[in-house]
Amino acid sequence: MNKTISLLAPFALCLGIVAGTSFAQPYPSKPVRFIVPFAPGGSTDLLARMLSRHLTDSLGQPVIVDNRGGAGGVIGAEIAARAPADGYTIVLGSPGPLTINPNLVAKMPYDTLRDFAPIALATISPFTVVVHPSSPAQSVKELLALARAKPGQLNYGSAGTGSVSHFSAEQFKALARVDIVQIPYKGAGPAVGDLLGGRLNLMFENLPTVIPHVRSGKLRMLAVGTKARSALVPDIPTVAESGVPGYESSTAFGVLAPAKTPAAIVSRLNRDIVAALKSGEMKERLTNQGLEALGGTPQQYGAHLKEERAKYGRLVKAAGIKID
Repeated sequence: MNKTISLLAPFALCLGIVAGTSFAQPYPSKPVRFIVPFAPGGSTDLLARMLSRHLTDSLGQPVIVDNRGGAGGVIGAEIAARAPADGYTIVLGSPGPLTINPNLVAKMPYDTLRDFAPIALATISPFTVVVHPSSPAQSVKELLALARAKPGQLNYGSAGTGSVSHFSAEQFKALARVDIVQIPYKGAGPAVGDLLGGRLNLMFENLPTVIPHVRSGKLRMLAVGTKARSALVPDIPTVAESGVPGYESSTAFGVLAPAKTPAAIVSRLNRDIVAALKSGEMKERLTNQGLEALGGTPQQYGAHLKEERAKYGRLVKAAGIKID
């Protein structure tokens, strides 16, 4: 009896291995949740929905956008950071929850560089300097002359203290040595509305937000904040070349997963996201929205996050920005 069992043991072991292999399903074997840390309808939501359609096709499983807004993106980012690291939860990252708030909030519920696995840097869009058409400033140089002639009298609208638009203006003030006054709003929409109505002098705002109003002639764009001129508006000069050397301000969106997500899954998602960004249809739609498709490796996105967090740390310290 024992001899029979011992003879059958190797066969049982082999059957167990085969059975185990048959039950190990390749990734992905179920729907993927794509967290957007903001409410539906914004540029982050639009980008996530475009990517989700491409990923649904390439992965062969539904990629479902899950909007989890609140606390400037921190709530959604925290949900993603605490999700199982199995490739079935990804998140669309942006400066607010990933690189700005960690420099402003003493007790963040996650660490950007420790708790996330970067997958791909998806898009970038420049911040712009825009004024109402009635403004006498036709260029950044003329805006600087106006600000220096009227210190503390020009105001700009921001999406709120600690927002990218706020930091864009503070960087401009520090480098150009001008005194302009912040009027903080609860989001970019109300601020743009007041600029359109002539109740603000200027704004530093993301290209996708203002480009429809620039195209319609309701706003005048003076410059873009990227290092080089943007291919989306090639005739508009950069802030740096317009008299403020060293100025740079843009918004980048990327895709991340919880830390310790298997490298093979990160690589698969990176490959599919980069392929989506390279497609002609995607590029055209992004360009129409004022976004430039990027791509690149997970390592490149990780380096970008590290650099951006350090940059905003310097700006927070220099400007003395505090959030209670």
